[in-house]
Amino acid sequence: MEATAQLYKWDDIALETVRDGITRKFIAGDREMVAQITLTRGAIVPEHSHESEQLTYVITGALKFTLRGRGVTVRAGELLRIPSWMPHSAEAVEDCFELDIFSPLRQDWIDGTDDYFRR
Repeated sequence: MEATAQLYKWDDIALETVRDGITRKFIAGDREMVAQITLTRGAIVPEHSHESEQLTYVITGALKFTLRGRGVTVRAGELLRIPSWMPHSAEAVEDCFELDIFSPLRQDWIDGTDDYFRR
């Protein structure tokens, strides 16, 4: 079966409120996915890990990640690569708009079982 290209418009993707101060939109392909995430200053992403390698590109603002006890602040124009299964958490030190790219897909996001995030 021949694959076909697909065009997406972010404005057509439903905005999901994950928890106080964090919203997201995501698009999943066959083997990777991309998410737009907005975090207000002080919003927390609890510690978690996943099979997916993650690339986080901060477009505006700043996020402070904790990776195995080490703090790394990612600012606008910077990109952080998080390897598969590395425990990590994040706090928005400024209002932040960022893109996350995952491979393989975050199935827990797709099926709504990402309980660590929704608590």
